[in-house]
Amino acid sequence: MIYSFDAYVTAALFDRAGRAAFALGDGTVRFESGDGFVTVEAHDGAVLAAAVHPSGRGIVTGGDDGKVVWSRIEGDEVAATLLAEVKGRWIEHVATSAASNLVAFTAGKEVHVRDVTDARFARVFAHDKTVSGLAFEPKGKRLAAAGYGGVSLWWARIEGQKPTLMKWAGSHIATLFSPDGKFLVSSMQENQLHGWRLSDGKDMRMGGYPAKIKSFAFFDNGNLMVTAGANGAVVWPFAGANGPMGKEAAEIGFSRDSMVVQVAGVAALPVAVAGQDNGRIWAAHMRSGRIETLKAEKGAAISSLSVSADGTRLAWGDEDGEAGVVTIPALDQRQF
Repeated sequence: MIYSFDAYVTAALFDRAGRAAFALGDGTVRFESGDGFVTVEAHDGAVLAAAVHPSGRGIVTGGDDGKVVWSRIEGDEVAATLLAEVKGRWIEHVATSAASNLVAFTAGKEVHVRDVTDARFARVFAHDKTVSGLAFEPKGKRLAAAGYGGVSLWWARIEGQKPTLMKWAGSHIATLFSPDGKFLVSSMQENQLHGWRLSDGKDMRMGGYPAKIKSFAFFDNGNLMVTAGANGAVVWPFAGANGPMGKEAAEIGFSRDSMVVQVAGVAALPVAVAGQDNGRIWAAHMRSGRIETLKAEKGAAISSLSVSADGTRLAWGDEDGEAGVVTIPALDQRQF
């Protein structure tokens, strides 16, 4: 299924029901419905960030109108609920946790946290510099906030605390925990990744990229991590106590005339998905080495990719407002 939205696709996601949702630069959220889509007018301006709601029903978006909105389908109707508002600020990053029912979002130098099951709950964590990325740990108890000089780790429910600082010189623009919670990785303005083993704070230098890493994702039950930022998809090994330390990355799907700008992974399988700056999308099986084209047509750069929880469908969007949902072929080792 292909959609033309005429607005930048900020995020393409799947809710718990397996329904694709697209958050757009025109302030709307579009949910697939039958052979078409239904629209939620979520923001008075652009959607800047999105994540699946902790309940799995619909998605949470942040906009340049300072609002955080929960959009969803309720029965035969669409619904939008204002979760928070910080007037005069852009909500550029949103993270959610199904494990703890928490929603976190940035407003300049502040990180705000809300509990979707308790309207009275609110936390604000102040930083010295603008926060450039957010991620919850798998259990949802800790929150990582990326910025200049490293990543700050906060206990998401505790007031009056000082964060644990994971320091590394430079500007950190996004961050992600490994699925087992043992490692923290950030992408940097300087065309590299940096990581930490959380048990002892040991640094992991992950460089060699020709471009900024706009997207990275774990897959294969957390044993592998795929990143954008090169002519092919770069895959790092994370199995074992040391993760990628002392190991080399592999680059797959190399292309001389395009760059990988967005990636996703099938959580339970050694299958990575890559979207290129020429609009093409492909999937690769890390055991067999086979590469399957999922979108052959060229177009605008892919701006978002997401794999459904069961690993059977891929949602994508691009910078010109084209979007779609693709059935991923059977990706087990017997068939892929």
